[in-house]
Amino acid sequence: MCPGLVVFNGRDMAGTITALHVQKRDKQRVNVYLDGEFAFGVPIDVAATLHTGQWLSDEEIERLKALDAYARARDLAFNYLAVRPRSTMEVRIYLRRKGFDEQTVESVIQRLEELEYLNDEAFARFWIEERERFRPRGPMALRHELRQKGITPEIIDKVLADVNVEVSARRALASRARRWAHLDEQAFRKKAQDFLARRGFPYDVIRDVVTDMWEALQTEDERSKPWDLDM
Repeated sequence: MCPGLVVFNGRDMAGTITALHVQKRDKQRVNVYLDGEFAFGVPIDVAATLHTGQWLSDEEIERLKALDAYARARDLAFNYLAVRPRSTMEVRIYLRRKGFDEQTVESVIQRLEELEYLNDEAFARFWIEERERFRPRGPMALRHELRQKGITPEIIDKVLADVNVEVSARRALASRARRWAHLDEQAFRKKAQDFLARRGFPYDVIRDVVTDMWEALQTEDERSKPWDLDM
């Protein structure tokens, strides 16, 4: 999809190109001068289609500025995605905050989707995998986080269907259970249940996992006790 035209308040901008200079800070951009004054910048590939002495109409200038806005927005989006995968909504909000108009933003979004740099289902699976690896959470918490990222309910349902909630709860609790092993059963259960509830796990899973974890800790404790040779 070609980027759309941008209206520049109807200001008379027609003129003759008097100079084309590569920018000092960005060698991939070229400054365009009309009638001896700086007018706007364009990507170097676009500048290759221009030459000094060329007369530009208002419409041609608007088209060139639209091409430049598209290229700048695209490059910013690529850099933003290079840090980590992003949802479509995250990229859209980021480009809006950078001041790009809606038509430019949507053109870039569409191109990124065509190139498969943006894929909300792949992003949702990445998000869940990262949570499972570093900070396991229950389906309620994951659903809330993904909705905050702009993921549709249909995609959320699809990716959560592949999550083993009990395994996630055990992994989450394992990081804390040993800290509470010295507590009595009631205190241990309270802390463990509250912890898993805050992570968004359902009650039935919490109940079973906490019971199993408590029993496992007691068995481990019994095995670690020294033999009483006087018995």
